[in-house]
Amino acid sequence: MIAGLVVTGCSSGKETATPQQQAPASGKVTLFYLQKQGDQQYFVEQAQGAQEKAKELGVELKVVNLGQDANKAITELDAALAQGANGIAIVVPDQAIGPQVLDKAKSAGIPIIASDDVIKDGGGTKSPFVGFNGSQMGDSVGKEAAKLFKAAGWTAADTKIISAYKQDLTVCSDRVSAAKAAFDKTLSDQKSGAQVPVIEVGTDNTPVDAQNRTGAVIGSNPGVKHWVVWGCNDENETGAVTALANSGVPAADIIGVGLGAYLTCKDWAAGKDTGNKSALFISGAEVGRTAIGLLVDKVKNSKELPPETIAKTQIVTKDNYKQAGVNCI
Repeated sequence: MIAGLVVTGCSSGKETATPQQQAPASGKVTLFYLQKQGDQQYFVEQAQGAQEKAKELGVELKVVNLGQDANKAITELDAALAQGANGIAIVVPDQAIGPQVLDKAKSAGIPIIASDDVIKDGGGTKSPFVGFNGSQMGDSVGKEAAKLFKAAGWTAADTKIISAYKQDLTVCSDRVSAAKAAFDKTLSDQKSGAQVPVIEVGTDNTPVDAQNRTGAVIGSNPGVKHWVVWGCNDENETGAVTALANSGVPAADIIGVGLGAYLTCKDWAAGKDTGNKSALFISGAEVGRTAIGLLVDKVKNSKELPPETIAKTQIVTKDNYKQAGVNCI
């Protein structure tokens, strides 16, 4: 299992929006985990990990699926505060509501931690955060894609990259931008010096949308023999790879590098010949466990929430995903 997180701090103490101080809870502790897209596998596992940690620590945890509804996020936050929440972890459907979310938590004197997607207050100060470093993740994906591209002996002349992601989400932009930069840098020693063209596909971060939107661009790019695919998450990458396969592109002509591994692994588990060649494994369960652990430490022991807690990642393939601990169900 790769589950491990690195906590980083800052000396000034001014870089993180901190809710009002709260006395340690001596009785029952109730926490809330408000998640966007709670039906996605990553967030399902995140909720499971959070519940496991809450049970271990003897606190009550209520998990709420916000879908992609920013208004529901505010409504459910108000409801959690009204129900006497002692602490809240939140994955916002829209980062634009960050100032409103943090202001409400601060006014109520309730500690809050952003999970997966960074949020900021009205002055641009970040909330405490637990999750992944988007640029580091993208860098790993881009390097892996370039390694596979080199090994395949492909050239820029007959190859294109599909980069699928939700384009108004900063963590997604960070990931795919870093992937492209790492891909180009890794291949910069090639004699031709030509860069592989990128087709950016805007999605809602679901596999169905990624598949549909990728299908629309394949027909408008005739003559492409080889395809490299990456995205903001496994949903995007597997959706795009599925679209390519459905259009008749052989698995040997697709290099898909997922981000998550929880969907990429399904073809491996089924023994399929697939364009999903590898993936960056991220553990939603570990993020959930860590977020709850940090909140309980804050509520019970008055320990300050660290400004940033970054989870570790690992590239996996069909040969090692089981050993790495990928939950492929």
